[in-house]
Amino acid sequence: MAEDVHYCPLHECVFSGDVRRLSGLLRLHDVTKKDKHGNTALHLAVMLGRKECVHLLLAHGAPVKVKNLAGWSPLAEAISYGDRQTISSLVRKLKQQAREQMEERRPNLVSALNQMGDFYMELKWDFQSWVPLVSRILPSDICRIHKRGSSIRLDTTLVDFNDMRWERGDISFLFNGDRKPNLSLTVLDNKAELYQRVRYEETEMEIEDEVDILMSSDIMAAQMSTKSITFTRAQTGWIFREDRKEMVGPFHSEFYVINGMLLESRKRREHLSEEDLQKNKAIMESFTKGSTQGFDNNGEPVRRPSLSPPPESKVSWEEYIGSEPGNHPTLGRNLVYKETSKAFKATVAMSPDFPLSVDMLLNVLEVIAPFKHFSKLREFVLMKLPPGFPVKIDIPILPTVTAKITFQEFAFRNDIKAELFEIPSHYIEDPTRKK
Repeated sequence: MAEDVHYCPLHECVFSGDVRRLSGLLRLHDVTKKDKHGNTALHLAVMLGRKECVHLLLAHGAPVKVKNLAGWSPLAEAISYGDRQTISSLVRKLKQQAREQMEERRPNLVSALNQMGDFYMELKWDFQSWVPLVSRILPSDICRIHKRGSSIRLDTTLVDFNDMRWERGDISFLFNGDRKPNLSLTVLDNKAELYQRVRYEETEMEIEDEVDILMSSDIMAAQMSTKSITFTRAQTGWIFREDRKEMVGPFHSEFYVINGMLLESRKRREHLSEEDLQKNKAIMESFTKGSTQGFDNNGEPVRRPSLSPPPESKVSWEEYIGSEPGNHPTLGRNLVYKETSKAFKATVAMSPDFPLSVDMLLNVLEVIAPFKHFSKLREFVLMKLPPGFPVKIDIPILPTVTAKITFQEFAFRNDIKAELFEIPSHYIEDPTRKK
């Protein structure tokens, strides 16, 4: 028998603000359940400003990284509502849940890496834009990846790529799967001869800085829509058309055109005043330079205060649950909303000769996903691709920028040295990161 989507006792409790009953029901009901609008009980608690319900749901492990039918998470709704304490609680919980998920996946990941042969691989990144002149200034990079046992080393000169800003450097990223989680990720700055352990836990100050950024900027949701994607064989030749086949490095490859790829991005800014929007540029610039937006007389950072709450919702549970899926009455602030959608034509070259499988590549990409452009590559590779291995890919990274990624070299090797995965003895710990 199908479950009745209207039967959502946790959601109903949150609506009426009955904290005592909610506490009792949480022992019996699934805190991850969504209603017909895709909202969890946590979504509703945040939208309606029911703080006690929020804390109770978080204490029972309500997921923070979950989207409703409109594509928004509880954190997005909390930013819209504007209660600083709630936003902080959700950010902390989100990080804790991400750590726990990584820990759960880790044993399988380590054993998958151990079972795979050791190898050396080169990936070339070329960033391109259809905007005149921008292509000239975009970076390119060759990433070198060594894998030995359950350890991976990535060498790159492109540290980060975000909103048309990128950082150059000479960076090595080390993952040692046989070490404790808090010692397994290290970043080496080879120019400055410094190393930095990647911490799983942020300091209080870092969390509060992040809350300031969230409260000061647009609520963003961007996703690659893969629903309507189809692959067709790329053609070559003017008169006699035939399927395009080429060598990519040493690999025989067949080229496909990817049709129907959409980059959908959505912005909300109902929580920002006109003054905010003007101040934002200055604040964001100061954050990217590593300082917060100002300090008081005691040297403490000045934090963004909570917004005045939106008017109390007059919507009843019956009106809410009786409305069309994804189209319920407004529960918090009226949305200030902008949606853009851009279609991309992309190509991918698939090779049957490549010695690594797509599943193996996904395990490697999971380790290096902290680099944002690699997480995009991972999203892409998760798509239902034609047979073979994607040795050359065009993927949109930003609405105006496409990355061309080429797997130009790959070899299984049994001579990869253990010292590659060690911190050189003369490197010192980055003093700015010791806190």
